[in-house]
Amino acid sequence: MKSNSVKTETQFSVLLANKPGMLAGLCQRLADDKVNIMAMSMMDSTEHGVLRLVTIDPPSVRGSLSSLDLPTTETTVLTAELTNRPGALADVVQRLAAAHIDVSYAYCTSGAAGGKTLGVFKVSDVNKATKALSERKPRRKNSGAAVRPESAARRK
Repeated sequence: MKSNSVKTETQFSVLLANKPGMLAGLCQRLADDKVNIMAMSMMDSTEHGVLRLVTIDPPSVRGSLSSLDLPTTETTVLTAELTNRPGALADVVQRLAAAHIDVSYAYCTSGAAGGKTLGVFKVSDVNKATKALSERKPRRKNSGAAVRPESAARRK
């Protein structure tokens, strides 16, 4: 994995009431303020949702969110560009596991540069994780034994 494809970013977590229009209002505010969302995840519970988002302009997001008066926290997360191929995510999390780094949560999005996927990872040690993912390692090889017989039969 190239070192320039692994970065730390600011993630904003916003508590939203489970009511129609809450997410729409927040997204419209970001659009009005010309904030481009790089990655986003929405999790719900009975009473509220937690929106997690990463953008290229954290100061603008702070301004947008403060004008909405919503409970918000900021966290440093690791982002990694992943190739669009089976096993790309497995490679990243296996390397983190080998370096004894815990992944608290992760989410992915499409549309990163060059048609790649952007993975967002909340990890126990951002610096150690960045180092582990920046080291050059050989790509995982697909073994023929991993192909299930029924998959091969469907291709015929």
